[in-house]
Amino acid sequence: MALPLMQKATAVWLVENTSLTFRQIATFCGLHELEISGIADGEVAQGIRGMDPISTNQLTREEIENCERNADRNLELMINPAAKGEKKRRGPKYTPLSKRQDKPSAILWLVKFHPELTDGQISKLVGTTKNTIQSIRQRSHWNINNIQPIDPVALGLCKQVELDLQVKRISKKNVAVKGTSDDENQKILSTDDSLT
Repeated sequence: MALPLMQKATAVWLVENTSLTFRQIATFCGLHELEISGIADGEVAQGIRGMDPISTNQLTREEIENCERNADRNLELMINPAAKGEKKRRGPKYTPLSKRQDKPSAILWLVKFHPELTDGQISKLVGTTKNTIQSIRQRSHWNINNIQPIDPVALGLCKQVELDLQVKRISKKNVAVKGTSDDENQKILSTDDSLT
């Protein structure tokens, strides 16, 4: 489900300017009803200025009024401005010259903290060759002694959403291969930890 920009700021505005129920605001903003109650009480989101979802074309006045009249109805997001202009990228990922020297650091971070990722996934995330990934995995890269692992998201080489998606894909694939559920895997991990 698409969420509005700046969910808490939008929730603050809706609490202050409408008679919508906490449930309606929570559902629309992707927050918990208790957070909305806290905003209304002044305990949560202190100092956050409300953002008008009508002025950003995320809601219409009519939509709000319809939901105010019918407490069972949910607000419908019109446009998600954050998704504007997002298209599926085709072809190799372009990395500016200034960030290219950061690729080995990002690869080392991914290999160290997400060893389950395949070379193809790392190649897609960072925009590098499989040979470079292999040389870092095998510690045969020409500059391996000077490379420090740095999060590729922090370096701006990929988005957190892209990284999370690749990690989720590989974890689903591993669970399907093993034929065990996440709960069973967690029990196995916890018993392994207790043995050490």
